[in-house]
Amino acid sequence: MNVKFSTTSSTSPLPGDLQKIIEARHHAPTEVLGLHKIDDKKERILVFRPDAHSVRIGDQGPALRRLMGSDLFIWSGAPGSIKRHYRIRWIDTQGKAHNSYDAYDFKPQLSDYDLHLFSTGKHWHLYRILGAHPHQIDGIKGVLFSVWAPNAGRVSVIGDFNNWDGRVHPMTARGKSGVWELFIPELNVGMLYKFEIRNRDNGAILTKSDPYAQQVEIRPRTSSIVAPNSRYAWNDAQWLKQRETADWQHLPMSIYEIHLGSWQRNAQDGFLNYRELAERLVDYAKSQGFTHIELLPITEHPLDASWGYQTTGYFAPTSRFGTADEFRYFIDHCHRQNLGVILDWAPAHFPKDSHGLAYFDGTALYEHADPRRGEHRDWGTLIYNYGRKEVKNFLLASAMFWLEEFHIDGLRVDAVASMLYLDYSREQGDWLPNNHGGNENLEAIEFLRELNNVTQRECPGSLIIAEESTAWPQVTRPSWLGGLGYAMKWNMGWMHDTLLYMSKDPIHRHYHQDQITFSLLYSFTENFVLPLSHDEVVHGKGSMLNKMPGDQWQQFANLRLLYTYMFTYPGKKLLFMGNEFAQPGEWNFDQSLEWQVLEDPLHRGLQSLVRELNRLYRERSALHYHDFSSEGFEWIDCHDAVQSVLSYQRKGLEELAIIVLNFTPIPRHAYRLGVPKGGIYRECLNSDSSFFGGSNVGNTGKAVAEPKPWMGHPWSLNLTLPPLAGLILTLDDFTHDQ
Repeated sequence: MNVKFSTTSSTSPLPGDLQKIIEARHHAPTEVLGLHKIDDKKERILVFRPDAHSVRIGDQGPALRRLMGSDLFIWSGAPGSIKRHYRIRWIDTQGKAHNSYDAYDFKPQLSDYDLHLFSTGKHWHLYRILGAHPHQIDGIKGVLFSVWAPNAGRVSVIGDFNNWDGRVHPMTARGKSGVWELFIPELNVGMLYKFEIRNRDNGAILTKSDPYAQQVEIRPRTSSIVAPNSRYAWNDAQWLKQRETADWQHLPMSIYEIHLGSWQRNAQDGFLNYRELAERLVDYAKSQGFTHIELLPITEHPLDASWGYQTTGYFAPTSRFGTADEFRYFIDHCHRQNLGVILDWAPAHFPKDSHGLAYFDGTALYEHADPRRGEHRDWGTLIYNYGRKEVKNFLLASAMFWLEEFHIDGLRVDAVASMLYLDYSREQGDWLPNNHGGNENLEAIEFLRELNNVTQRECPGSLIIAEESTAWPQVTRPSWLGGLGYAMKWNMGWMHDTLLYMSKDPIHRHYHQDQITFSLLYSFTENFVLPLSHDEVVHGKGSMLNKMPGDQWQQFANLRLLYTYMFTYPGKKLLFMGNEFAQPGEWNFDQSLEWQVLEDPLHRGLQSLVRELNRLYRERSALHYHDFSSEGFEWIDCHDAVQSVLSYQRKGLEELAIIVLNFTPIPRHAYRLGVPKGGIYRECLNSDSSFFGGSNVGNTGKAVAEPKPWMGHPWSLNLTLPPLAGLILTLDDFTHDQ
């Protein structure tokens, strides 16, 4: 673009493009500023420096003339007089000298192909393109900034380097893509920045953090930070290789759910950093026998009380605990200790904070404009517009970012039900149906299927897990069969029914036997995880211990019984931190767990029980191999409601386990139990053992099957059932064809 203007009159108005530069409302400043050829005999350099007293080319080059009393400075001369990538030197209004390359002497860097992929929603590595990245052009180092703001009339990069003045570094729009970019030479990593956005319709000025920032200031500050390229040298190649081919459906998975800010604190009651957590947490989780840890969201978030679920930084590990490479060390250390890492990820909604995604370019860009689709009334958050390709790409790229850049083993997708249903938690008349008149969010369904398809294809072995609380069919079935394609789903029905049953006084439990058995009717319709999660120990629900009825001894016995039931029931396992040692109080995100209670033998005993259950679950194929298949489960007796006893078989690879659960405080002597095979059944776990804090009622370690038919089986055992306790009995030489 060749801008014509007068160089003689001091009163003539400036051409429109120059006036737009001065008024900070130009959409393509690189077409006006910098070095441009006017004709065969002349070229021009135009610089806009609102803080400059004088400007010249380099230290010894020609001075630029201030144009018509504005903050525009101009030089013109013969073509070739000034070499490309020239430096400008200016004296600011305080008399201080500055010297730098002219940012408007560099051509746009983003490829048309990248922009095309983004506009079609198919750029899985978009985080390498948008945001702020160290970049080099012709040997000159700097930072390349880019952001999507299609309804902006002007976007600028602001930061300490330009006194947060949006007039200094306006960006250039890249056609119809809605993307703006600017390379700022000689800018270093660690610099604070934001984007200043002028809406093209109403002129509103917004200051926004970078949606693609990979480092953010620690709250309550909200600036983005130019992050360095990672220099971390990974040491988990063996882990990743075995993960790709692992038969995960038949392997044990016991998950320890963690909130990093409150698992433990340092001596000053401050946060442990990622490296400290790597040493302490990983050693502890491994000693307790867990196979995986699951982190409540560590994606950057402004409010501690949201626990990370109201995310603003979908590409930035929170600065609360350290740097991105320190987080990489944490994950690497987990893998080298044979612990998988699952990250809680929240693509269902985002907060309304003014620095974040809300009303990003002065319009409803990431969210729906209509609050009947775009707002969660209960949560005070906004809902993503999954039908917009660029928004969907933003979320898909975030998923890929954590899986690829941080070697995360899986994502637990939060609040899936709220994404699937347009009328989720809404009053009649406060929601809009889909094009077919239904309540299904068709765009969200498409997004979730694509999420699972893309991650499975691009990151083999990674697991995407749904927190989905309804009866939506085929959540964990392939998309090509009409399913959503998740690897696993939290079994919220099992959790609800089980905790409701366990809360009953044992004297009344025989009236509610169906609550503890009902879930077997659907246990194998999905690949289920059995969750006793953070959601069950907050907001007045009480701790796991306080949910249990009876005196202190009975409360602990009930909790030991519950965990024995959980670890022997079909499905992968999840326990929230503190549950494993019966934290007395509700979880408080703002303080450490109550580790001091482990001085009490009852708490230590429960911790020991969880450790032993994890060991048996891992080592006994009967307890994990058919977690998702009816082939591995058979009732022995689910009808003994009078005595509140449940018994069942778990079957694995040439292995059988018999589980008997007594949900009353009454010991059952001479309790006859049918079994399929003869032999010696070893009592490999008794939750009433004194080692776990129990009363030590049991069977002296073993029971011999008698050839006496019972409960439809040719053999039977004569057992003593301890009070409020579970038994795990194994027949080690069991084979299916005996």
